[in-house]
Amino acid sequence: MRRSLIGIVIALAASLAGTALGAPANAYIDQGKLTGTADRDVDAFLGVPFAAPPVGELRWKAPEPASKWQGARAATAFAPSCPQPVDPKGFGPWTSEYVVQGAVAEDCLYLNVWAPSERRAQPVLVWIHGGAFTSGSGSVPIYDGAALARAGIVVVTINYRLGALGFLAHPELTREAGASGNYGLLDAIAALRWIATNIGAFGGDPHRVTIAGQSAGAAMVLDLVDSPLAKGLFARAIAESGAGLGISVPLLADAERTGLAFAQAKGAKSLADLRALSAEEIIKPQAGAAGPTLGFAPIVDGRALLAGEHFVSDVPIVTGLTADEGSAMSPGYGHATKEQLATQSRAQYGDLAARFLALYPAASDAEAADAAKTAARERGLASTLLWARARELKSSSHTYVYLYVHPEPGPDSARYGAFHSSEIPYVFKNLDKADRPYTAADRSVVLTVSGYWLSFIRNGDPTGPGLVPWPPFDPQLNLYLEVGERTGTRALDARKVEIFERAASSGRPPSLF
Repeated sequence: MRRSLIGIVIALAASLAGTALGAPANAYIDQGKLTGTADRDVDAFLGVPFAAPPVGELRWKAPEPASKWQGARAATAFAPSCPQPVDPKGFGPWTSEYVVQGAVAEDCLYLNVWAPSERRAQPVLVWIHGGAFTSGSGSVPIYDGAALARAGIVVVTINYRLGALGFLAHPELTREAGASGNYGLLDAIAALRWIATNIGAFGGDPHRVTIAGQSAGAAMVLDLVDSPLAKGLFARAIAESGAGLGISVPLLADAERTGLAFAQAKGAKSLADLRALSAEEIIKPQAGAAGPTLGFAPIVDGRALLAGEHFVSDVPIVTGLTADEGSAMSPGYGHATKEQLATQSRAQYGDLAARFLALYPAASDAEAADAAKTAARERGLASTLLWARARELKSSSHTYVYLYVHPEPGPDSARYGAFHSSEIPYVFKNLDKADRPYTAADRSVVLTVSGYWLSFIRNGDPTGPGLVPWPPFDPQLNLYLEVGERTGTRALDARKVEIFERAASSGRPPSLF
């Protein structure tokens, strides 16, 4: 009997050791059996097709269902990312942990799943990457979902078509399908439908899906909130650096003109000519003609997005921005003389300039630089608060607004501060994916930021045990949560909000940057 017990213990230990070293993990979905990798208490399934390859005649069409397969399909490596100009080094504060790794191909509609090994109806996070709708991937290192899965949620990252391949509108395409453009947005909707059908196989609860994204991914999240085609596919939403007053979505007719200019620049006289081009030719910038190669993004197409329809999905939303959004994108960020501040304020705020300068006083050039940086920060914050106020009139669900102020460490930390996207490694608990000199203070911020996000994903309310209470947005108080080493509730001066609001109403909308 004793010998048998010893054998059982040895067998169990061997089993656990195998799991820790990367034993196979299985899942059974509509298309067939998947074989992923088990790493201790998390199962990972990478490169899972959620739609048919959008190639050939399927280029610039709504995504079709993915094919079924026989036997087991390996899901142990990332699939190619969608075609884009890939920079292997990054730029500014964005180093390799932020940049797409590996191959790109037009056959790119894949997703990745990290799930607790114990399958039991866990809440789901669906992450939509940023990249100005022209770059990015679900396989970017800092989006790795293993750490959040260990906290008890299922994490999904998705790819979607980018640039002209994802958002080209054209009169011929409109005649062909009744609408055009928004293929990347339709990809995200197809992924959500796939998740609704299959996430239970990974232990996910299809009724507790949170969509989240940053930058272009945040804009995509808000487009999904507005889309009638996405209604019922998610229960809550997180938009990081993507909500703001004055951020407009073009109409189909305008997007078609952009598409015609693009086709002309590519020497394509018809839709057939466009489809005959390689993906590399489609995404290749035209020398001396930036216009037709840029500007592709979601549009009001009359199908996925309707004119005048907003907040179709009445769900709780967390939204906010980083304190130094413009530090890597605006050459003049944090650099202004006293004279320049006065000149710029008159150009941007007109008759309101005197009131603006009274609220952002500067007696010296050094004070002017600080005032310009503070004004840029608070202009973006006011824009988000005003957006939340507009949503409050049309929604019965809470909005939670934040300002993330913790600077990410590195050799240029003083220059870039809490730059655009710098919160992501903290949200995903992935400091180990970035080669930066993190300290105990950074790890403390990880617990705070990920704690709020996890609580919201689980319950629809970001306040959780051990966290400073985060009140819902109140349009009378202009409250937001400042997140960093000293997290707490703050209020933006109502006089500043009024200036930015009046500037917006006079045709000078406050922007995020």
